[in-house]
Order: sequence, then C-alpha cells, then structure tokens
Amino acid sequence: MTNLAIAANGLRKTYPDKKGEKVVLDGVDLAVPEGSVFSLLGPNGAGKTTTVQILSTLIRADGGTVQVAGFDLDRQADDVRGAIGVTGQYSAVDKLLTGQENLLLMADLHHLSRKDGRSKAAELLERFDLVEAAGKPASTYSGGMQRRLDLAMTLVGDPRLIFLDEPTTGLDPRSRRAMYQIIRDLVTAGVTIFLTTQYLEEADELADQIALLDHGRLIAQGTSEELKRLIPGGHVSLRFTDDDSLKTALDTLGQGFLDPADDDRLTLQVPSDVGVASLRQLLTRLDTAGIEPADLSIHTPDLDDVFLTLTGQNTGQHTGQHTGQNTDQNAEAL
Repeated sequence: MTNLAIAANGLRKTYPDKKGEKVVLDGVDLAVPEGSVFSLLGPNGAGKTTTVQILSTLIRADGGTVQVAGFDLDRQADDVRGAIGVTGQYSAVDKLLTGQENLLLMADLHHLSRKDGRSKAAELLERFDLVEAAGKPASTYSGGMQRRLDLAMTLVGDPRLIFLDEPTTGLDPRSRRAMYQIIRDLVTAGVTIFLTTQYLEEADELADQIALLDHGRLIAQGTSEELKRLIPGGHVSLRFTDDDSLKTALDTLGQGFLDPADDDRLTLQVPSDVGVASLRQLLTRLDTAGIEPADLSIHTPDLDDVFLTLTGQNTGQHTGQHTGQNTDQNAEAL
C-alpha cells in the first residue's frame, strides 16, 4: 500500500463576513502519495492558499482530520513543521546577503553546527549550480538564480514534503525548464512536492496527480490524461498520401471530417475519446480494410479546456498542447 505524505478528510474552513460566515473549504479530501508531485489548481478565491496554509500549520482548520508526513496536524504540529518546507511565490531570499550567507543563515535557523552548516551550504550551491555566484549579493542574481537559491534554502532542513507555490513565475523558458528538472530530481530522491500554479502546462508537465478546487470543493481529481477525458473534444488525426486512401478510410470508419488546417486536404480528423481501446479498434478497422495512414496523431483537450469547462473561468494561460506520434509508435504502444 502506498504511503501518503498528506491524508486529509473533510477539511473545512470558514471566515466571518457581513452575511455571517464565508465557507472557504467545504469538506475537502486529499490523498497525496509520498515521492510524487501533486498539483492543486483552481481559480482565484477557490481556496488553494487556505489549503496550503492549513497543511503547513500556518492556520487551523475548523473541521476535518489531517495527517502530514505521518503526523497528526493538530496534535503534532511541531513534528509536521520539522518534516516540511515551504517555498512561496515571493522569494524569501535576503537580497542584501550573498547566496552562501543566505544558506548559512538557514543552517543557523535549523540549528546545524557551523561545520555541518558550511557543508550543507556547499552541497546545495553545487547542486543548484550557484557556486560561481556564491559570494555575490543575491540582488545581482537573475530571476532564475533567485528561485533556485530560494528552493535551496528550503532544502537546508532536508524536508520530506515541500509546498511549492508558483515556482516558475516570471522565469524565462530556459530557467523554467531548469526548475522542472530540479523538481523531478527531488521527487526521484523521495521528496513529495505539493505544487500550486497558475501555469496549467506546468501541472501537465510535472504532476502525477492533479486536483481542481472551485468554491472550496474538489470538483475533479486524477492524472492529467484522466482529467482531459472528462470533457469532449478529443480526436485522432490521420494523414494520407492520396485522395483515394482518405476516401476509403472515411467510408470504412463512417465518420470524420477534413482538417481545415491542412491545405492538401489529406488529413482526416476522427472524433474519439483517444483511449487505448478506441485507438486499437480504429487501427484494426483500417488494417482490415488494407489502409495505412502516413501519419497518426492524438489530440486531446488540454488542461486549460478542462479548467474552463469545469469552473466556467478562463485562466488566460492556454497551453495549446497535443500529443502527436507516428503510426509505428502508436501501433507498438497498442
């Protein structure tokens, strides 16, 4: 049985307002496996920040039971704090200090000896590619370097679970990719990442499980692919080399339409849930009819489509991603 880094049942939080009380979290259940990336998504005001504040012991819940890193959140809050790290959207880096001094300060706060503190700082500077900048004020660092230093500071205490809020906000594509790799390396080492982000492609790229929070309730949860299959819009694109092959495929499948983006009018789009069973059936029917497309690609709704459909709000961060593979790769996979 998979051990859980976070197990929350019936999490509830209210705040007083002019009408009596505002329900911010209304019976939220979470199960986050150890050594995984769990992403919590939701529109502004959905309750994401409140959830993280409760799980990281900053505020108390009004109801529900929670275990974090195996400790009861109410009765063992100090043990929880010793097992977690929090890297917020806004950097905790002291820009007047050098990178090394920032890390040594964190080592002091974690009560490491002088020797162990220097050893840990040197290790993290090497790990995050900050050795050359170690003696420079953090104010001279680029945005990507500051985010790496911020995360390195979190790791001084060797947390088993890290709450990571908007880790790549403001970073250029290269720095964003570097941060993605750092997160993957942490998970490989057994660290659990609880990720909150407004970049849906970030959750798509990193998260093993995604939960969608809206008005204080979880409205969907699963892998990225499972969430995409919740809404219509998936299709398989089949490209052919000539009109006869395309017409025969259309007659065989009995459905489909020409791709308007293909000027050669040789690409057929077939509505599908793009699951393994339906893809196998489609390819079998084509093979029986003696038809082999020159190329096949799978198109599913992206997380932005899921977000918009389920919450009725647009994130403004449309990913526009799809999965494309050639026929041989798909046939091998099936």
